[in-house]
Amino acid sequence: MTDEAGRIFREAWIAGVKKHYPGEPKPGYVTPWDETPDWELQAAAAVCGQVREFISVSDGNTRKLTREQKGRFVALCWIAQIHKLIDSPKPGYVADWAELPTWQRETDADIFEAIEHSGIQQS
Repeated sequence: MTDEAGRIFREAWIAGVKKHYPGEPKPGYVTPWDETPDWELQAAAAVCGQVREFISVSDGNTRKLTREQKGRFVALCWIAQIHKLIDSPKPGYVADWAELPTWQRETDADIFEAIEHSGIQQS
């Protein structure tokens, strides 16, 4: 399930970047799953699991959240994973919501909604 969860996150990230990023995204932003660094795979799977658990404990009422609220949740979960997996992360990896560019905020909301619509429940 971890691999599947991470792939859902990564595919939603790539789709969001392609949709929202202004201009041509950096190659690392759209790196396929099989070429993504291990730390990033772990973080993607963990955040997907956190979103699924949040949906579950909310009895699915997360669908009532705004896109901003959904995006903020993904961003915060991501920051926690970065601190767990990287000793001295780049500031951009742990930037607060207010510091994120619009394209990244929109992509984070897309990720939440992709997980929400994936139909896969937390085990």
